[in-house]
Amino acid sequence: MSVFTNPAGAAKEHAQAYVSAILELLGDQDPLTVLRATPDKLARMVESTARDALSRPEAPDKWSMGQVLAHLADSDLVWGWRCRLILAQDRPPLTGYDQDAWAQRLGYKDIEPSDSVAMFTVLRRSNLRLIERASPADLERVGVHVERGEERLSHQLRLYAGHDILHVNQLERIRKVVSSG
Repeated sequence: MSVFTNPAGAAKEHAQAYVSAILELLGDQDPLTVLRATPDKLARMVESTARDALSRPEAPDKWSMGQVLAHLADSDLVWGWRCRLILAQDRPPLTGYDQDAWAQRLGYKDIEPSDSVAMFTVLRRSNLRLIERASPADLERVGVHVERGEERLSHQLRLYAGHDILHVNQLERIRKVVSSG
């Protein structure tokens, strides 16, 4: 299993490896710069990719570009909920979710990729509005993730920026594979 696979209920050690790998992708980049740039990157990618390529997975049992885009939209929905919990409540519990179950049960393969990008863009704008108006003290507020333990909002910024990088790289890899085959 890849370090970037993060099923719900994963062992705490796996969750720590996942977080480390995501943060390594971000490196010393400014998380807000990454988070702000992702919607336009996704839109350009969808506009410049053949429609049939968006729905073709790179290999059996792998996601297509369209499924990755649907995951990103739902991931920002989850992040927005977590941000709101942390900003409005003291030490709220933060549940995990099984991204593969969401992809299957929520029909990611049937979602129009441009709709996923539109949803992602609106959610990201809303989430960034919350972050940009947050005080330094707000960014230090904590939620308690069921798998990863205490997480400051400032830490989540870094995680979601790294998550963006992970999936933009994945989208580029998938596009290369399905466009050459």
